[in-house]
Amino acid sequence: MAELVYRPVIGFARTMFKVWDLKIDCRGSENIPRSGGAVLVSNHISYLDFIFNGLAALPQKRLVRFMAKESVFRHRISGPLMRGMKHIPVDRSQGEAAYAHALDSLRSGEVIGVFPEATISESFTLKSFKSGAARLAQEAGVPLVPMAVWGTQRLWTKGHPRNFRRSHTPITVRVGEALEAPRDQYAGAITRRLRERVQELLEA
Repeated sequence: MAELVYRPVIGFARTMFKVWDLKIDCRGSENIPRSGGAVLVSNHISYLDFIFNGLAALPQKRLVRFMAKESVFRHRISGPLMRGMKHIPVDRSQGEAAYAHALDSLRSGEVIGVFPEATISESFTLKSFKSGAARLAQEAGVPLVPMAVWGTQRLWTKGHPRNFRRSHTPITVRVGEALEAPRDQYAGAITRRLRERVQELLEA
């Protein structure tokens, strides 16, 4: 049933990309596994990042379930769409429920999208990473896939008005090689390696 919502939303988003004449350069999609669970991990510079991160998974025929703050699910427009696409609400005061939900989804073969900075970086530089993504990958026995996005901040970011009138905006998405998350390694060490991979993609 979820795809009855997800696929029309993708179609609408692609139509808007054409209307805005965005110049989208997406590379590395082949690093996202075609089957089985995986945790996609990206930097976070815009309210629209999840749309472009999800776009990178489409060549592999994967639909990403993103972890997003619970308030988005309470909005009268975005809420029904987010629930219909099986995204995962995160209540920061009760994070255990979101973690359990994401873990179940990974174990059932879903791809989960995580922004480990936990908030938009207003400087657009990489903030410190929370270890939740690494712990999820460890517990579910799935790979971590690093990603970087750039240009989305020109459309809509924290502390600035939306700017959808601007055309020809270049949007760059890079997907790196998967990183394993062995259970016998410290989650903090895996998180540091993961952040280094995202930083390399962002700099490139």
